[in-house]
Amino acid sequence: MSTETTPTKTANASDAIVRAIRTAGSPVCVGLDPVLEKIPAQVDGATGWERVESFSRGVIESVRGIAPALKFQSACYERYGWEGVRVLERSMRLARELGFVVVLDAKRGDIGISASHYAAAARHQGAHFVTVNGYLGVSGIEPFLNEGLGVFVLVRTSNPDSGAFQSARTDGGATVAELMASSVRTLGSTRVGISGLSAVGAVVGATQSAEAAALRRIMPDQIFLIPGFGAQGGTAEDVRAMLRPDKQPHEAGVLVTASRSVLYPKTQATDWRAAVREAAGEFAQQVRTSLTGA
Repeated sequence: MSTETTPTKTANASDAIVRAIRTAGSPVCVGLDPVLEKIPAQVDGATGWERVESFSRGVIESVRGIAPALKFQSACYERYGWEGVRVLERSMRLARELGFVVVLDAKRGDIGISASHYAAAARHQGAHFVTVNGYLGVSGIEPFLNEGLGVFVLVRTSNPDSGAFQSARTDGGATVAELMASSVRTLGSTRVGISGLSAVGAVVGATQSAEAAALRRIMPDQIFLIPGFGAQGGTAEDVRAMLRPDKQPHEAGVLVTASRSVLYPKTQATDWRAAVREAAGEFAQQVRTSLTGA
């Protein structure tokens, strides 16, 4: 008789995403990538970081009830020094208070005690998930999990030159991205939540759908954080290639992100917040249609 037992599932960060998507009705994530030169003139603030904070707050409040998650690009805040880092923390905490799942897009990639410090900082700032670079090994990922956070590991990114490394094939025939996907699956196998999805997810760009089917086979229980939708060229058809088969939208294992197309919509509306909300609604509907066909 077999002595193997199935690991007990406990609630984790993946379950928070599933609940939020079910409530919002569409698995979308608005990226907070504030660029001072693009912020509408109506946004208040005497300094750059003050305008970034006003803009961030306005976006967060505008997309409430539409997007279940927000992704904060740390670099866009860090460039303003300690004031910018303070704005990042306040914005993330506001988002969390308003019920969003918060993703800190910092692409951390250190090991040992350094990774532990980064993980503690992310938890303190209010993140549910952090993007991480796994190319130094699992020792750079585990500290975030030990802090109770979820992670999105870079597997196949959306930038055009990423293929030079991520699509390169090893002697065994697998691509570098597929090797990373296998590592993500292994690490995530003991961290599957009640929803059946793992707290160890993967970043897979919407522009890389040609490789998505293979990556989904390798990572059946991972949430794919999918950048590149909209302004970068990713489409609803690209998203369909990444879904977990035969699952409801909130269990489909995708979180589709858009930043520029929502933050800076091409509209003449005098109320920039209304324009952002309208763009977020259109984005959510596009993704909802890609999953349900309706």
